[in-house]
Amino acid sequence: MTALHWATVSPFLLAILVPFLYKYIRKIHTGWFVLALPVFLFIYFIQFLPVTSNGNVVKHTVPWVPSLGINFTVYVDGLSLLFLLLITGIGSLVVLYSIYYLSKKTESLNNFYVYLLMFMGAMLGVVISDNLIVLYVFWELTSLASSLLISYWFHREKSIYGAQKSMLITVFGGFAMLGGFSLLYVMTNTFSIRGIIEQAAVIANDPLILPAMLLILLGAFTKSAQFPFHIWLPDAMEAPTPVSAYLHSATMVKAGIYLVARLTPVFGGLPEWFWIISVFGIFTLLWGSVSAVRQKDLKSILAYSTISQLGLIMALLGLGSASLYYGTGTEAALYYSAATLAAVFHLINHATFKGGLFMAVGIIDHETGTRDIRKLGGLMAIMPITFTISLIGLAAMAGLPPLNGFLSKEMFFTGILRASELDIFNMQTWGLLFPVVGWIASVFTFVYCTIMFFKTFTGKFKPENYDVKHVHEAPIGMLISPIILVSLVVIFGFFPNLLSYTVIEPAMAAILPGVLDEGQRFYVNIYHWHGLNTELLMTIGVIAVGVFIYLTAKKWMQLNIYLKERDPLNYVYDQSLVGLIKGSTSVTQIQMTGLLRDYFAYMITFTILLLGYTFIRYDVFAIDTVNVATISPYMWILTLVFIAATLSVPFINHRITAIIIVGVIGFLLALFFAVFRAPDLVLTQLLVETVMVVLLLLAFYHLPELRKEKFTPRFNGVNLIISIAVGIFVTVTAFSSFALSTSNGIEPISQFFVENSYTLAAGKNMVNVILVDFRGLDTLLEVLVLGIAALGVVTLIKLRMTGREDV
Repeated sequence: MTALHWATVSPFLLAILVPFLYKYIRKIHTGWFVLALPVFLFIYFIQFLPVTSNGNVVKHTVPWVPSLGINFTVYVDGLSLLFLLLITGIGSLVVLYSIYYLSKKTESLNNFYVYLLMFMGAMLGVVISDNLIVLYVFWELTSLASSLLISYWFHREKSIYGAQKSMLITVFGGFAMLGGFSLLYVMTNTFSIRGIIEQAAVIANDPLILPAMLLILLGAFTKSAQFPFHIWLPDAMEAPTPVSAYLHSATMVKAGIYLVARLTPVFGGLPEWFWIISVFGIFTLLWGSVSAVRQKDLKSILAYSTISQLGLIMALLGLGSASLYYGTGTEAALYYSAATLAAVFHLINHATFKGGLFMAVGIIDHETGTRDIRKLGGLMAIMPITFTISLIGLAAMAGLPPLNGFLSKEMFFTGILRASELDIFNMQTWGLLFPVVGWIASVFTFVYCTIMFFKTFTGKFKPENYDVKHVHEAPIGMLISPIILVSLVVIFGFFPNLLSYTVIEPAMAAILPGVLDEGQRFYVNIYHWHGLNTELLMTIGVIAVGVFIYLTAKKWMQLNIYLKERDPLNYVYDQSLVGLIKGSTSVTQIQMTGLLRDYFAYMITFTILLLGYTFIRYDVFAIDTVNVATISPYMWILTLVFIAATLSVPFINHRITAIIIVGVIGFLLALFFAVFRAPDLVLTQLLVETVMVVLLLLAFYHLPELRKEKFTPRFNGVNLIISIAVGIFVTVTAFSSFALSTSNGIEPISQFFVENSYTLAAGKNMVNVILVDFRGLDTLLEVLVLGIAALGVVTLIKLRMTGREDV
């Protein structure tokens, strides 16, 4: 493997060592050992900036399952490098922050850092993988690691609820996304993202492109908390604050953003892609900002603000995708790419100010014992550094100059205003709604930032409202990370072009590769003053209306809608979950009767229906008895004896006799194998049958005789119908398969094994080769399932309930 591969999997390797470090070096906080890795990775990935800035890429492949087109291919371009730097950079600051936030004496740091490293590695894999299946594996690992981190304080009921909701929604989207990836493979015959992008023009008119797009967007929307799947994110705030700062502001929730950006070259230019992403994004922006105003908990406000900001970025990516419609090098394509520029820049800015704000809220909670804005107040003088951090972060999020949030908010207005001028996709009719909705959402963004700031830091300090006796500023170690983040907010505000051609332009080129001519680059020049234009007037309007709404807060805060903090869609989720549990319970009660007969009936009925549909759908009824081999007399005799022995079993009253007859059936079956020239099966059958008969005779010799049970026989018509149907379908399947292979020249699958067993697997015993090589992965998974079950049993036995689990 290359250095890039090792860098991607290094968090998983370190996670293996964390429990040992925690156990044997207890005097040192485990976070100090973990911190070195993201710092090293950040420095390592920075070295790729000159490569991507020049429009070059780095690609390395390690074969995994090459026969299926699945390889661990790492690919670094402008877009992936942007996310790699965010994941490792923010990750370093989060680990440093967690060292002071989580006590080494009272917290299970081994669990925390294992989960955190697992998540970091999964995110690195998502953004660096060129293969869709490998990307999907890492994608689901992010969901698993996220749920483990959310439920870190598992003794809290809300933590378990939030983890479960996160897992159900994001994994549901992940499964849908896998279906979309499979359809892309059907259309392109490759899982490589590069290969799919190269065939984008070919598959544009394929009938499968729309379902593939919808399934992939379902995965992206669930992961990036787009409406109506956003409801998992506020409940995920039960996780420790370092988790919220890392997963739910800078990395995991950006995975869906990354996926949309990465696949824009494939689907961009399609009206369905444009409208779905833009509409859902802009509505999520509005819904999140309005919902944030109603919250009373600081982390809940930030959660809904994150939903809102994710909607803003998603809407910009959707609007910017229209550039691909106009073709390469056209003036219109470059003009409308302003939305994509705004999306990339705001992606960076949001990570800086939102990460700092989450850490500031964690400090407030850590030092005061509460996050309720109805109890907070007067902390400006008590916690001056936290006050400054929050002031800068909230001002940037509200879009106030001269911070970076102001610049990206102005660029957002530019992007939606230009998009409203589009002469395609019916934007002449509906285009004006985007600036209107975007402006209204920006007003509410200003309002919740104002509420959060003034309710927390101004007013009279009331120590009786806090759970901590002596409220004071956080230790310097906990302040370093948020100070660095808000410093970047200021730096990127005053010197925005530091990132123009090192990070932003290469990322844009990766998102919109079909817009530029050979050797051409996007023009990126970010500055504050553009004159008295529409965007500036919109910003002034946002501030004016926002201030008015805040000043009249006493009136509208009495409204019923403000008093209801919980999102109404949570009721839909809760009721759906209850219905799912009730429905599954009903199905289980119908199916799990405890009778083997019923289980066979269900399985056989399903098989018959599936076979029947296949026969009808593909019209493969073809019975041909002309070329059937003749049956010798001794085969008829052998068959009749086999049937007679089988039918006699239900009428035998003695256990020993019944065991002997069952053994006879087994030996007759071995004789059938011998007739059909399968000596290995004969030996296996004889060995197993002999051992089983001997063991059963030894076991049942001392048991009492069978007693006849008195009952009235019932005629079961359903069983009769199923039995007859099984016989008919087995016979028809055998004849049809033979007829098709002889009349249509279709070779049976057995011919493949005959020809390839020795050449591909170096084995002369075809049956053994099938079991060991051709079915090797299936066998391995069976062993894996048994291993997991065994570990579960051992764990349950070892961790016996002591009554102290809730302590």
